[in-house]
Amino acid sequence: MKIAVLGAGIVGITTAYQLLKDGHQVTVIDREPEPANFTSFSNAGLVAPGHAYAWASPAAPGMMWRSQWRNDQAIRFKPRLDTRQWSWIRKFLSECTAERAVINTRNKARLSIYSQQMLNEVGAETRLPYDRVSGGLLYFFRTPASFERGSKKADLLRNAGIKIDTLSSDEIIAKDPGLRPAAQQIAGGLYVKSDEGGDCRIFAHGLAEKCRAMGADIKLGTTITRIETRNGEVTHVETSAGRIAADAFVLALGVFSPDLAKQLGIRLPVYPVKGYAMTIPISDKSKVARLGGVDEDNLLAYCPFDGRLRVTATAEIAGYDNSHKPSDFRVMKDRTARLFPEGLDWATASYWAGLRPMTPTAMPIVDRSPISNLWLNTGHGHMGWTMSNGSARILADLIGQRRPAIDTEGLRYEH
Repeated sequence: MKIAVLGAGIVGITTAYQLLKDGHQVTVIDREPEPANFTSFSNAGLVAPGHAYAWASPAAPGMMWRSQWRNDQAIRFKPRLDTRQWSWIRKFLSECTAERAVINTRNKARLSIYSQQMLNEVGAETRLPYDRVSGGLLYFFRTPASFERGSKKADLLRNAGIKIDTLSSDEIIAKDPGLRPAAQQIAGGLYVKSDEGGDCRIFAHGLAEKCRAMGADIKLGTTITRIETRNGEVTHVETSAGRIAADAFVLALGVFSPDLAKQLGIRLPVYPVKGYAMTIPISDKSKVARLGGVDEDNLLAYCPFDGRLRVTATAEIAGYDNSHKPSDFRVMKDRTARLFPEGLDWATASYWAGLRPMTPTAMPIVDRSPISNLWLNTGHGHMGWTMSNGSARILADLIGQRRPAIDTEGLRYEH
């Protein structure tokens, strides 16, 4: 079957790879000049089933409210005259109950575990280098109270089958001596040996080349302007490079998926949540983290790649603006410098802001749309790297009329 994948981020490229493995003829279309050049460009780099908590929780509304006068909140809400934003907020707040948080976390963990298995399978098949960081991830807390809460919360993921160890401050430092300068700031933490890290963009670039070698036609710098239907099926997409027809289409355009779906009367509950990232060259790796992790009290994620440290923070519900200015990184820079006061070359650091395609449940939509030959693989939020390979395999199985390897609860399109 000839299949057009709309989008060349990490989700689109992994989808193309799985479809090619199944013997389909694949075309990938994206407006960017390179794969993984938008949301996937500078993400945290963590492959973290051990941190697969739903963002919608009883604590989230309070953070959003405090963000109206404080800029240090992990989740910030900037109201706009945008009906889509308010519709999304209403649905998000409805998910912020303890009961829904448990359900969404359970679903998210199941997909994340499976997706990591698929990442490892694809890695073994392709031998792609992507600055992989193995050895586990650390999730540490700054106060005894937050440490206690975090330890109890981790039972949600332990019940999903993830092994999570509770470590004292000294044990955290022993696990990663790069955190020694911050020892007095750490009350304790959690360690997930099976979690890992790696550069999502490098992986996507390498996998795109594998896809080309397998026969994929990857059309970059090509803007999709319209999707056309006839007799209840999509016939082709209009692009800046002309008309592209296929037997089936996969919508994997991240935050732009709702715009194209709207042309067909399909409403997708996907809205951008802005995140900020810094990439700082490492001048002395003995003084910087060896493992990736999260400063849980500040929701500051970090991952050491080959010669550089990636740091990400903040979830800002503020529309489609992905611009940034130096002051946006002030709090991040201060907190990172306190963790790693030496070993980083701040003079040559680079800064970036991106838009995560978030659903209210933080679960992607991986399903057939109401149009029979249009498939959806979008809305992966802040864990697109973690969840991409599994989502791609699930979608390929659905297209091939095979039962997916895991339960798809939480992934289905709701009419």
